[in-house]
Amino acid sequence: MPRASARHILVATEAECLKLKSEIEGGKDFAQVAKNHSTCPSGKRGGELGEFSRGQMVPEFDQVVFTKEVGKVHGPVKTQFGYHLVEITKRVD
Repeated sequence: MPRASARHILVATEAECLKLKSEIEGGKDFAQVAKNHSTCPSGKRGGELGEFSRGQMVPEFDQVVFTKEVGKVHGPVKTQFGYHLVEITKRVD
């Protein structure tokens, strides 16, 4: 069964998500941005979600984590929780 590890940043608006993505692409540390801006409790851990299987996260999140390139920041990904930036740190198919 496919498994992955990821970290994310959750914010309320697409505009804020895009702003943070450009800051990370400009060299800011993902974990520090997560600590400072994420509204998810995982923000305190730098956005770390740990390891999970396909189907454990909401479908929009799963789609990104199990199909997109590992090691890149993807998003904005809209879910019922808000807008996410997602970095896939590891995936085993």
